[in-house]
Amino acid sequence: MSRFLLKANLRACIASQIRMASDQLGELGKGAGKGGGGGGSVREAGGAFGRRQAAEEERYFKQKEKEQMEALRKHHSEEIDHHKKEIERLRKEICRHEGKIRRLKHDD
Repeated sequence: MSRFLLKANLRACIASQIRMASDQLGELGKGAGKGGGGGGSVREAGGAFGRRQAAEEERYFKQKEKEQMEALRKHHSEEIDHHKKEIERLRKEICRHEGKIRRLKHDD
């Protein structure tokens, strides 16, 4: 239940952040936004070139985000593999020590 509430709160927080960011931007490619920075002379001018630049920027950042997510997935996969190998190594150590204990009990 608490996991569900945490996810819902996180989604609401992210959605509000996106809304605030989009309010400052104004409409992409339609000239300078309200956020203080215009985004360069092409975007400030607006028109077809401004819209095109805004679309290219969106594609660029989506591609970067996709690459970062893939790198993160790969990292976590490698971590999982490492931990599985470590678990197997520790299991072998446990078996080795249990064997020593059995031999000591047998010698008594």
